[in-house]
Amino acid sequence: MTARDRIELRGLRALGLCGALPEEQTRPQPLEVDLDVTADLAPAGRSDDLADTIDYAALASVAERVVTTGHHQLLEALAERIAETVLADERVAHVSVAVRKLRPPVPHDLHTAGVRVHRSR
Repeated sequence: MTARDRIELRGLRALGLCGALPEEQTRPQPLEVDLDVTADLAPAGRSDDLADTIDYAALASVAERVVTTGHHQLLEALAERIAETVLADERVAHVSVAVRKLRPPVPHDLHTAGVRVHRSR
């Protein structure tokens, strides 16, 4: 496998339950996800066939489903669940998941708050 081959998804937005505060436990909030998936993309480059790669629409659907159907207190736990789900595809060697709250509940002028996890097979 070429270690530098990577599929990148940026700015996937979905509403999800994530947070330790009482209002975050009951009211979905906007979250944003970025994925970097390392896999061997050479077969798809040669064949130009979707069957030879990891469909980025399917990756986005997986991440969105974890965000919208789960309930997590910590962004770290949400990112971990997304990483586990993506790594279930045996073609994935490594995944980096960033998750951000777009409206963090803090008394500061803060654009986003987030985490990034890196997981390998």
